[in-house]
Amino acid sequence: MGKRFEQLIYTTLFLLLFSAAASAQPFKILTANDFRGAPAPGSSAEVAETRCTIEYSYTAHPENNYYILSFTITLIMNSDQSWMDRSKVNTPALKAEILKHEQGHYNISYMEQQELLRTVSRTVFRADYKRVANAIFDRVDAKYRQLNTDYDNDTQNSTNKAQQHSWDAYFARQMSVLLGKNNYYAAVTENATALEDNR
Repeated sequence: MGKRFEQLIYTTLFLLLFSAAASAQPFKILTANDFRGAPAPGSSAEVAETRCTIEYSYTAHPENNYYILSFTITLIMNSDQSWMDRSKVNTPALKAEILKHEQGHYNISYMEQQELLRTVSRTVFRADYKRVANAIFDRVDAKYRQLNTDYDNDTQNSTNKAQQHSWDAYFARQMSVLLGKNNYYAAVTENATALEDNR
């Protein structure tokens, strides 16, 4: 019984140490200043594009018959590659609408980063840790790439207002779970990006 209790304490300490190594940066509400890139050639039908990158790395240390992996999973808003065609976004109402839609793309990237952090923190890694870590990233990344595609298809790049409203409600629920309702709705209000409040 003493040995099992020691193992439990060690596991708890490991999880606490691991959590510190895999911490995340704060959630971001997008503004027009986040779109500093130039519109892509041939993008005449689009008015904006959000480019985010998730950088994923780790170090591995052997420990008995498993490996301790310390992850760095960083979400980067690529402002120089993200763009808004300001010649087409010519009213404050349209700008708010476009920012709301683009916020959805950022939300999807944030959700992916958070799922990666949760998944690796719950995984026991053994000698095949490289294969397992890469498989986790590939699986989660594929899921959120598809979600991004579904989002644009369903909302017709924000022109289908009913579908956009439905996705706004979905994002509000997801972000309030990840950030806590008070934190999420305070961030939205503070930055004046009108996302749906479905509390």
